[in-house]
Amino acid sequence: MHSAASAIESLTQLSKSPSVSRLAAAFADAGYELALVGGPVRDAFLGHEVHDLDFTTNALPDDIIRVVEPIAEAHWDIGRDFGTIGAQIAGEKVEITTYRADQYDGKTRKPVVAFGDSLEEDLTRRDFRVNAMAVRLPELVLVDPSGGVEDLMAGILRAPKSAEVSFTEDPLRMMRAARFSSQLGFQLDEETEWAMTEFASSIENISAERVNEELCKLLLTDKPRAGIELLVRTGIASYVLPEIPALRLEVDEHHHHKDVYEHSLTVLEQAIDLEKERHPGEPADLTLRLAALLHDIGKPATRQLESGGAVSFHHHDLVGAKLSVKRMKALRFDKETTQNVARLIELHLRFFGYSDAAWSDSAVRRYARDAGDLLERLHILTRADVTTRNKRKADRLSFAYDDLENRIKELSEAEEMAAVRPDLNGEEIMAILGIPAGREVGEAYNYLLNVRLDEGPIGADLARERLLAWWANR
Repeated sequence: MHSAASAIESLTQLSKSPSVSRLAAAFADAGYELALVGGPVRDAFLGHEVHDLDFTTNALPDDIIRVVEPIAEAHWDIGRDFGTIGAQIAGEKVEITTYRADQYDGKTRKPVVAFGDSLEEDLTRRDFRVNAMAVRLPELVLVDPSGGVEDLMAGILRAPKSAEVSFTEDPLRMMRAARFSSQLGFQLDEETEWAMTEFASSIENISAERVNEELCKLLLTDKPRAGIELLVRTGIASYVLPEIPALRLEVDEHHHHKDVYEHSLTVLEQAIDLEKERHPGEPADLTLRLAALLHDIGKPATRQLESGGAVSFHHHDLVGAKLSVKRMKALRFDKETTQNVARLIELHLRFFGYSDAAWSDSAVRRYARDAGDLLERLHILTRADVTTRNKRKADRLSFAYDDLENRIKELSEAEEMAAVRPDLNGEEIMAILGIPAGREVGEAYNYLLNVRLDEGPIGADLARERLLAWWANR
């Protein structure tokens, strides 16, 4: 955490930025209060770069629009009924929300919206003390009614009110607790974690879309493991993502296998490290992280205890792919992400065995072709899936995958494998065979595509001969 002096300096510089200074002056001139609130204030104290400027005011939504209209390039309703107006000022997007004094019915997340007239009251209804701080503008006066600065210094997450009241009002805050534990590296106090455990089932009152949003934010943090472990430990994961706690398989005294739950979290961590190493500065890859976390969820359903103490998980890749589709549909993930995660899970075992027997060029081509646009993600997932403590085995697998990547690259450069096509197209096949468009053309095309994958380019003349021979022997 930065010193208070450093935080004040950061907030002072922020208040002088064109967007903040114009906004503060406009509200002051109109006779309204304005404060920078929540995340930006927290991040200034933590020494983090400040993003997503959120403001709160005693002005009502129509009044907010009236104040920002003369100074904004654009403004829009984010949720007028909930008091939030968005605007772009000096090229920066901001959100301004009327003080809230909501009441909850205890059954749904939807509050009975009530606008308040006090900044302190607004802050005490927020999720955690570290997010319940504000800086009045333009005076630059810190308002911290619940002790958020002290919690920042201690690295603790707890609610401004009691955790029981907070989570009963809005169960989604339990998911936010998991996200912030990872994002900030903070621990929950005892009461807060108890309340998460006690009220875990109330997360079912929250829409799948909102749960999805918080789960994705958690997975996109630099270190999501702590948040996932918290969700599992408190029982919330049993409602949100039950396949993860199910990975904690019992191990009897005669059959031994690695802890699949711990292995999956390690694979996630290693995938993130590789993602950053191979693609520095690029946005976090949600698809890769979901695939890493879920890649072994087929194991509980496929576990077989073999004679001699061995444990097998035959076809857990295929079973896991199907389970991932079911879960991601329930969580309202989009179709493309769902399909890509399932495909990565389905393919994640293909590589193993490469180090024992060299693949033919045909097998290498098929590996790359089957992965398609997911090839780089598959490279990372497969490498991350090696969690053995046996250094000799880990090195052997790493060297083998280095070799496979090099062979894919060489074949791709030599044959432009990314755009592999048969040596004859569909129209040429129809002309040579004298057949109309239909199923048989597709079969012929696939035959020539397999020839191409097995043998590389053979040229149009030889492809014509092979096509006619195949057609005659069908």
